[in-house]
Amino acid sequence: MRTYKVGIVGATGMVGQRFAGILSRHPYFTPVCLLASAKSAGLRYEEAVAGRWAMPFPIPENLKDLVVLDAERDAETLVGKVDFIFCAVNMKKEEIRALEEKYARLEIPVVSNNSAHRFTPDVPMVIPEINPEHLEVIPSQRKRLGTKRGFIAVKSNCSLQSYVPLLHPLRGFGIKNVAVCTYQAISGAGKTFERMPEILDNIIPFIGGEEEKSEKEPLKIWGTLKGGEILPATSPAITAQCLRVPVSDGHTAAVFVAFEKKPAKEEILATWKNYRGLPQELALPSAPKQFIHYFEEDDRPQAKLDRDLEGGMAISAGRLREDGLFDYRFIGLSHNTLRGAAGGAVLLAELLAEKGYME
Repeated sequence: MRTYKVGIVGATGMVGQRFAGILSRHPYFTPVCLLASAKSAGLRYEEAVAGRWAMPFPIPENLKDLVVLDAERDAETLVGKVDFIFCAVNMKKEEIRALEEKYARLEIPVVSNNSAHRFTPDVPMVIPEINPEHLEVIPSQRKRLGTKRGFIAVKSNCSLQSYVPLLHPLRGFGIKNVAVCTYQAISGAGKTFERMPEILDNIIPFIGGEEEKSEKEPLKIWGTLKGGEILPATSPAITAQCLRVPVSDGHTAAVFVAFEKKPAKEEILATWKNYRGLPQELALPSAPKQFIHYFEEDDRPQAKLDRDLEGGMAISAGRLREDGLFDYRFIGLSHNTLRGAAGGAVLLAELLAEKGYME
């Protein structure tokens, strides 16, 4: 794979900082432009994130002195300087839609961590191990946008990574109904314990918009490409509750599932163990070698112990057992700012590059 020059839009936020860390050592993607809101524009990156750097590693040396640009005002200056951008901004949805389409129409591909375009019918929302075929909608999107090279591709909501990758390999058994409760880390809200004191000794049983995303986004991921659009699947039925818990990183899911053809426990475990996606076949740099890891111990997976498995890009599972109301129940875990956010977007960009969409 050739090397690519990339920009990070939203570079000062929690996910943007993750992008900075990943891309500062990536073998193919080199960050050359950092963009954020007008209040950060004109500052060196080290100055822009002073007092708000939330990563467990120092600010990358090769990015400290880059001058932050204005994400909205300076978009045109990226033409010819970058091959594509990553986008993770905190703005109103309609503003994000307009911003991402602005970059796309400038012939700059956009790999987005934002939710604004997840239900745009010709925008692929991709978990690379699950639905890479949805990238084939990009030519239709380009036709709508009037572009030759520019497009938008998005990753799904971070909490989906804790259960959808575990359900997907089991669809061959005919999934009927799913109930899921996610226990989501504070970094999913862009917070640290210092910036979210109300979470200490507490659980908050509401995350705005999260339950709707958890129930609807999997259906688009499992949808079909038809007539230049992605048509969401009509099943299975999914019901979700989402809670914010006092954990720094790592979203945990308690999952209950009913099947058309109930498999044996051993069949589920073998299916998980043997499942490989296109990123594993292509040996993409960010792809975990083993996509799903199952823990036999009753007290695993745990966020603190297991979220960083395979660089935070693997999915963990445990406590698979039969259920009296559904057929089975189990626990899932994923790292929300790595697999669920920046890392998942980088893996998506690697797949897009491998498939020629960045050319």
